[in-house]
Amino acid sequence: MIRMGIIGAGRIAAVIAKTIRMMRERGIHRVELYGVASRSAEKGRAFAAEYGAEKSFASYEALVSDPSVDLVYIATPHSHHARHIRLCLEGGKHVLCEKAFTVNAAEAKLVVDLAREKKLLLAEAIWTRYQPMRNIIAEAVASKIAGEAKMLTANLSYSILHKERIVRPELAGGALLDVGIYALNFAEMIFGRSDGVQAVCQKNAAGVDIHDSITLTYENDGRTAILAAGADAVSDRYGMIYCTDGFIQIENINNPQKISVFNKERTLVKEEACPAQLTGYEYELIEAADAIEVGKIECPSMPLSETLHMMELMDEIRRIFGVRYPFE
Repeated sequence: MIRMGIIGAGRIAAVIAKTIRMMRERGIHRVELYGVASRSAEKGRAFAAEYGAEKSFASYEALVSDPSVDLVYIATPHSHHARHIRLCLEGGKHVLCEKAFTVNAAEAKLVVDLAREKKLLLAEAIWTRYQPMRNIIAEAVASKIAGEAKMLTANLSYSILHKERIVRPELAGGALLDVGIYALNFAEMIFGRSDGVQAVCQKNAAGVDIHDSITLTYENDGRTAILAAGADAVSDRYGMIYCTDGFIQIENINNPQKISVFNKERTLVKEEACPAQLTGYEYELIEAADAIEVGKIECPSMPLSETLHMMELMDEIRRIFGVRYPFE
């Protein structure tokens, strides 16, 4: 049993705690919620009471110093991730960190090097990489049920400008690191690593990107991925894969719920629903626990090389946008 501590007591922390409780209720005893640390001691105590954590900590340092903690889930804003990853690794803890992993590739490389030096697990908790639907989609494309895949489109947009982490540069705000990351991961899980990128965005008055249009190119075989991400409107969240003999539709790239295959006549020929989920986050928790128990320092579904690549890709996109954070 892996004993987990959570840093942060916000929405994502609550989803992780709920997931662990649901796993336990269903007899999946892979992870135990040992403790939570919050900047507000009162909020931490309330969180621990609600989700059955053994302890609440008044500081992140106190949680990391507890020898009973095996694995820390970092659920703080991504502007703070690098600092909190270092804190955990230097305290001898394995780490599962929410996306975006860090703010930029330089930060990511520093913490990856530290994890490898200390031989501790470090993984990015981007749930779509760990879910079974990833393989179901990949198998449909590989089977060529709709022919050869040539182009894909994907979009993810929410109306979330009321959230400070989205609109403030000092919090590494913008659509790209928050929702665009899912569109990028969707494209590269299906088509592999791109070798060219073009991008445009619209910014707010503070200079962070609010909606983005990104095109990835694959020069070797001529494929293209056209992606949209936004923080100021609601989108349908669909992913579409266009093939020589039909097309494949994925419902909700942020948590794929169904794959539908259509032929040249646009007639539905196959449909497959997402396997039953607890919350969808259970897969990353189980994989992290499995990796720790056998001494691995990476999760196979999201190896550190892929995390570094995605950070480098987003760095390049932000360079094209002209978006730079004040602390960089």
